[in-house]
Amino acid sequence: MFFTPGILPGFGRGIIPAGYQKINEQKGGISMMKISLKGGEMKTFENGTTLFEIAKSISEGLARVCLAAEVDGEVKDLTTPLDKDADVKFLTFDDEGGRLAYRHTASHVMAQAVKRLYPNTKLAIGPAIENGFYYDFDFETPVSAADLEKIEAEMKKIIKEDLPLEKYELPRAEAIRFMEEKGEGYKVELIEDLPDDAVISFYKQGDFTDLCAGPHLLSTGKLKAVKLQYTAGAYWRGDEKNKMLTRIYGTAFPKKSMLDEYLEMLEEAKKRDHNKIGRELGFFKTVDYIGQGLPILLPKGARVIQLLQRFVEDEEEKRGYLLTKTPFMAKSDLYKISGHWDHYRDGMFVLGDADKDKEVFALRPMTCPFQFQAYLADMRSYRDLPLRYNETSTLFRNEDSGEMHGLIRVRQFTISEGHLACRPDQLEEEFRQCVDLAKFMLETLGLAEDVSYRFSKWDENDKDKYIGSAEQWEEVQDRMRTILDHMGIDYTEASGEAAFYGPKLDIQIKNVFGKEDTLITVQIDFQLAERFGMEYIDTDGQKKYPYVIHRTSIGCYERTLALLLEKYAGALPTWLSPVQVKVLPISEHYFDYANQVKKALAEKRIRAEVDDRNEKIGYKIREAQLEKVPYMLIVGEKEEEEQTVSVRSRKDGDKGAVKLEAFLGDILEEIETKAK
Repeated sequence: MFFTPGILPGFGRGIIPAGYQKINEQKGGISMMKISLKGGEMKTFENGTTLFEIAKSISEGLARVCLAAEVDGEVKDLTTPLDKDADVKFLTFDDEGGRLAYRHTASHVMAQAVKRLYPNTKLAIGPAIENGFYYDFDFETPVSAADLEKIEAEMKKIIKEDLPLEKYELPRAEAIRFMEEKGEGYKVELIEDLPDDAVISFYKQGDFTDLCAGPHLLSTGKLKAVKLQYTAGAYWRGDEKNKMLTRIYGTAFPKKSMLDEYLEMLEEAKKRDHNKIGRELGFFKTVDYIGQGLPILLPKGARVIQLLQRFVEDEEEKRGYLLTKTPFMAKSDLYKISGHWDHYRDGMFVLGDADKDKEVFALRPMTCPFQFQAYLADMRSYRDLPLRYNETSTLFRNEDSGEMHGLIRVRQFTISEGHLACRPDQLEEEFRQCVDLAKFMLETLGLAEDVSYRFSKWDENDKDKYIGSAEQWEEVQDRMRTILDHMGIDYTEASGEAAFYGPKLDIQIKNVFGKEDTLITVQIDFQLAERFGMEYIDTDGQKKYPYVIHRTSIGCYERTLALLLEKYAGALPTWLSPVQVKVLPISEHYFDYANQVKKALAEKRIRAEVDDRNEKIGYKIREAQLEKVPYMLIVGEKEEEEQTVSVRSRKDGDKGAVKLEAFLGDILEEIETKAK
């Protein structure tokens, strides 16, 4: 692509920003390059041929549907010219890179629409996300639902204008000056954080220019179906000390039918959202003056978590774990030894001022440095290993306010935490057993088919985030990869997601809206035993440090409860239901018999309630159905005379009258087997 000197497309002659550099021009002379395409096909092109031209040479159909291209693993705009041999994969909306480019362009179109309608609005950031996009704005006055309709209408005008997206670059100083002249202070701050020698890229579409690394579509007209969904508050850079901005969320698809299908799915998801049904069914609540991320578990929610805790602790005891109970807080000295003070302090609640107070405490964000004290309580031999400690731990993490969501992400939570000390020759088997325990829990809860596995590694380009040498990290990561391969786990790898002391296996799960979170982790720690002096005497009489495995078996109980509510739409399996049976007397004449039935159920540890309100039986049945109770036992004159109960099942409807003993046998078997 060639530009006439002094003219940038869309800017006009004489108004090119100072320092502009052409980035899409051919480098003189005719030389050829080899491009490897999908399936191993090899084609030859002149240097300087753009990705779009390559796509068009393959087929007009490909040129129409491709949105971006992956060049040697990096996603690029289709306007990008190539000047050397490369592996190229063209991306459509079916590919993640294609979807992100598509929706990233939609976020720019939204920002352009906002600036047209509200010129004094300041721009912050506007990325594509998994199911759509958002942009953070600093509006002069709050926006409403009616404003979203106007913005969306303006977006559709911009799409119809089919404006080309043109990329250019500026040196850092020129980029700062350019954004200062536009009055975009947030953009200036972003640029100022970049290195002095950084070259900054911008994208221009018609009358709108934005700081952006890309990639983007060829033009705004490539967008087809867009929808703005809702607004939310978002602190600038996620810091509650900064100004609260307005975040507008939207989504975009290449076909209206796809958009309609997605919006319909969202409506269904809202019905299953634990934040909605958990409150409606009385599992939890939140209170503004208590604080964000600090939910109140009501009797139903507390009962389910109690059941899960008992189940987990009993299962862990069977598997050789030793229970500990440790403090909720400690002096900063402990966290300095473990490394959390240097690597995790921003995520901790610190009590006291290090500059003023003799002793500074912090609420614990994890249990490991506390549980290590159990190991240190005695001298250890190789014969003592492995040692497996478990604890139902209450933890505290200073999550950003924008990250809070019901029970899924909170600031105080309870976790099934455990730490294992083992010899090197025991590492693989102990790791395998930790994963086996996690899988057992997931299968029992009915979540096994909903998870994926991620091998989380360190970021070798940001070594300051971690402790230990590069050689140690590579050695342990290679060993963990070997263990995972031996286990036949289908996993992806992610750099930069490791704990600061070691790599980990993250068991990932998505909520009903598609947002992914970590549910369970199993981590290999090759650092902290040495920091705490956790030694054992080996067979050769020498003192050595064990490997430590950090693991959870069911993860965070609050998050697990949220996911179960969504999985089962509130209708939890009988063994987990806070109320398993509702006894419904037809009238007040049968209250005594209803209470006799309840007593018989309670003697078998079945959680039952009697609905003794002065209401018609049809109303009581509907209420019990709305409460998602697994069984209703209707009692009247006939049932009292024959010592039976009329059973209505949440799953099977009316099952008729049966002897109470027969019903007890059936429900006890269902509970014992933890049937789903």
